Amino acid sequence: MEIIVAIILSTFLISLIAFIGVITLLLKGKSFEKILLILVALSAGALIGGAFFHLIPESIENSSKSLYLVVFGFASFFFIEKILHWHHCHNNHCKIHSFAYMSLIAEGIHNFIDGLIIAASFLTNISLGIATTIAVAIHEIPQEIGDFGILVYGGFKKTKALIINFIVALFAVLGGITGFYLFNFVSQLTLLLLPFAAGSFIYVAASDLIPEIKKEYSLSKSLLTFLIFILGISIMFFLKHFTH
Repeated sequence: MEIIVAIILSTFLISLIAFIGVITLLLKGKSFEKILLILVALSAGALIGGAFFHLIPESIENSSKSLYLVVFGFASFFFIEKILHWHHCHNNHCKIHSFAYMSLIAEGIHNFIDGLIIAASFLTNISLGIATTIAVAIHEIPQEIGDFGILVYGGFKKTKALIINFIVALFAVLGGITGFYLFNFVSQLTLLLLPFAAGSFIYVAASDLIPEIKKEYSLSKSLLTFLIFILGISIMFFLKHFTH
């Protein structure tokens, strides 16, 4: 099998994980509404864990100046959200909340990076490529469940959320193809994108998702969402150790 075919196939299979949210379509309206905030909490934890346990350590290993790009990513997403909010939410009338769009942008960057990493792994050797694909897939399952919840919570219809989530997931394929044809530049590109993505993850989680979780005033439900948030962080912590 040619390397480019293996890269495209692997990244496409990773993209299909976006459809994991389809299991929620089996839930009736009220049942799904009850778990929406739980999915948002899971995603918030996964974003924080992904940034601090995966993206930032990986980028610091390559450049001590990467923390500047983390801050730049954070500030950039603050600016982007202000523009989105101004454009879509005049007088606070929003059919789709800006944090849903912010999540899509952040996840698109992350998926593109995953594609670059998978391409670089296959170009090293096939076995490493397969192992990296499996590792990325394990990371993506909790992430995609949470992302789907964010989109629906943010105002998207469930079917539209699934389709959009899949389209954004296809950025992994784009990253894989880019990585194959621009292999000599991939390390430099990844060096820039990893900390930038970390900053975007931290911004979306801290500025958009956690405030939504804090809107729950019931003590029992607040405790539950906090524990789910910690679970999201914990999943990323353990994945860091089991996939390296």
